[in-house]
Amino acid sequence: MKQYGIIILTLILFVGCAKQPAEQGSVVPEGNKYAVGFQLTETDSSVIVEVFKPYQRMEIKEPLQRLGTMSTVQVGFLYALDAIDHLAAVCNPELIYTPVKGDEIDLGDSMKPSAERVLQAGLDALLAVNYGQYDNLEAARLEKLGVPIIYINEWQEGSPLARAEWIRAIGALVGKLPQADSVFNEIETRYKNLTASVSEWSHSEAVSQQSGLTGEAGQSAPRSIMSGNNFRGTWYVPSGKNYLAYLFKDAGAEYPFYEDERATSIPLTIEETIHYFHDADVWVGAGGNSLAELAEMDEKHTWFKAYQSGRIYNWRKQRKAGGANNFWERGVVHPEEMLEDVINILNNAPDTTLHFAERLY
Repeated sequence: MKQYGIIILTLILFVGCAKQPAEQGSVVPEGNKYAVGFQLTETDSSVIVEVFKPYQRMEIKEPLQRLGTMSTVQVGFLYALDAIDHLAAVCNPELIYTPVKGDEIDLGDSMKPSAERVLQAGLDALLAVNYGQYDNLEAARLEKLGVPIIYINEWQEGSPLARAEWIRAIGALVGKLPQADSVFNEIETRYKNLTASVSEWSHSEAVSQQSGLTGEAGQSAPRSIMSGNNFRGTWYVPSGKNYLAYLFKDAGAEYPFYEDERATSIPLTIEETIHYFHDADVWVGAGGNSLAELAEMDEKHTWFKAYQSGRIYNWRKQRKAGGANNFWERGVVHPEEMLEDVINILNNAPDTTLHFAERLY
């Protein structure tokens, strides 16, 4: 296994805001299979890690021993690599579902971590998230204090496998790139096997329908899906570039916005929502914990076929009382389990088969 000697931190401190190469951040770099947001280049004694949007370039010659995280997703990546011992400080510890050591320094809220605690932690680097201008200002403030910032922007990726591939960037930082490659390859294989099974199932169902046959209960499997919730009069649903839409498509579901290439969620009026989803067979990603709660949140939730047939699911099966939700940790790292959930929901499989989804009753 390759051992690294030091990390060149000045590149992070002084190149972090440099203009990224125009061709990067939009195409899959050499060495990656899906992710467009980073690139790794191995040398005889180090690995070069480049992160795009914002552009950063760093040379890792020794595993980073003390990391701080601003996102629970980053904790999930470290756990998947058996590298939780590298975790020295965290934001919002109450939101972490993954088992951790318990002696991590609490950095406070992820939107504005305590500079005093960050300095106290003596970090090799703080793994940050570049959600917007506010986050950039916080990162710049910490960098002025001498804290190396590394952006882990898996959330900017479109497909589930692209998001999961960021485990390779984390692996490079902690000296576990070979393990990261192995873990990701297993994830990819399982994901592709599931999509292949969906393709076979869809073909068999099409043949059965052409022959006048249906399932054991005399019904074909539900195929149409809706997602999102009514928020202050506007329904926000995944665009075709959203990872949930990728999951729906790979699961063989019918969804009306696969061709929509907006990077953000799609806002719909209630009239538009009824037009597109009134007769959808299932609703995945609802905001409530029960059918009664969903109706209390908004009576309009009851207008849909999925509500009336009781085919509604949230993503809260693995959730703790304080709000920690494994969907945002293991779910990002293991999209094959998320895909399996959607497939099983479409096939009306028993609730016990679900990893992250929970049926509302």
